[in-house]
Amino acid sequence: MDALAPLIAAAMNAGTPLMLAALGLLINEKSGVINLGSEGMMLVAAALGFALAVQTGSPAVGFIGGALVGALMAGLFAWLVVWLGANQVACGLALSLFGVGVSASIGLPYVGATIQISTWSVPLLGDIPFVGPALFQHHPMVYGALALAVLLSWFLYRTRAGLVLRAVGESPESAHSLGYSVSRIRLVALLFGGACCGLAGAFMSLVYTPMWVENMVAGRGWIALALTPFATWRPLRVLIGAYLFGGITILTFHMQALGVPIASQLLSMLPYLATILVLVLISRNVNWIRINMPASLGRAFNPNH
Repeated sequence: MDALAPLIAAAMNAGTPLMLAALGLLINEKSGVINLGSEGMMLVAAALGFALAVQTGSPAVGFIGGALVGALMAGLFAWLVVWLGANQVACGLALSLFGVGVSASIGLPYVGATIQISTWSVPLLGDIPFVGPALFQHHPMVYGALALAVLLSWFLYRTRAGLVLRAVGESPESAHSLGYSVSRIRLVALLFGGACCGLAGAFMSLVYTPMWVENMVAGRGWIALALTPFATWRPLRVLIGAYLFGGITILTFHMQALGVPIASQLLSMLPYLATILVLVLISRNVNWIRINMPASLGRAFNPNH
């Protein structure tokens, strides 16, 4: 039991950036736009957030900077896709590639630098044996991600604004005929998604591994994209999926530490193999995807649909 608590805590930490990014991407897709640039946005936010934290001595400034640069990159994507009508897939891939280069440039002077993150514990609950170390001794951003999942679930299915957002994703023509600005709603959704990806990237360099390493996001932006169909575009299911994938990541590290006689390269592949397997299993049920996927999102991939 003493060994299990750190594993649970590590899985929650590993799942938090996935959850933050996937929740933002879910809102994008609910509005009918898919942004494949999540990997690039997370990388730039990780580099800039770490640089700001080193320069100012305040991780909070790093998080704010990460969220802002993520929103800025999403705004560029929105301008290309929503206003100029560019292809969503091509622009998203270009944004990811752009982020890889920009993040390497920003982070180069900070390779080898470190920052100090103060420990944090929920009063009283953090002192409970086993439960405290496992669940109640995390960075506040971990609990912020949990609260965001609950808040977005309420927003989407219990508020008029959430209904309008879903209407824009399901039938933008109908939403426009009722007087709603589809382009502005999608812009706000994309900016929110970019800010969430920025927070996820900043979490990677400020909390998860408090240092900057080139390409440190290591495919988590793509896993976050896979989490949205895995969760059937529902925020609370994103929470479950993020912790599941985070747990698989930590399990591979633990197996390597225990000296399991499996090649380390194969163990490192497990989270990504699990992602592919999940997507393959989901895609086999066409009716299930059709029922849950926002209609206009499907038309983005199949214009003749």
